[in-house]
Amino acid sequence: MDDARPLFLQIAERVEDQIVDGSLHEGARAPSKNELAEFYRINPATAAKGVNMLVDRGVLYKQRGIGMFVADGARERVLEARRAAFADAYIAPLVAEAARLGLGPDVLARLILEHATPDSASSTAAPD
Repeated sequence: MDDARPLFLQIAERVEDQIVDGSLHEGARAPSKNELAEFYRINPATAAKGVNMLVDRGVLYKQRGIGMFVADGARERVLEARRAAFADAYIAPLVAEAARLGLGPDVLARLILEHATPDSASSTAAPD
């Protein structure tokens, strides 16, 4: 766990990570607040806050007396939210800095493509 961020957010993100990586699929039973609290050795109220946040976002749903389950479309909802957060955290500042440096969209796109493409020399080099 990361001491700098609230535990309930970290709990919610870990459950989301399991949904994104496929270890928790749609319709699957999700860990309960008590299971999460025991596993992470935290207060059940803190775990409940993270779980309830996912319920509010439509990622999990409660079945009274049975438990928490992954909602239909949960993976896509999580990915969509993470893509938006990625754009806000990384793309917007990147575009703003590029503009300050006088780099237009075409140059910025070219730079991104250059850095996204593996170096052909290192990928084709023979092992030592």
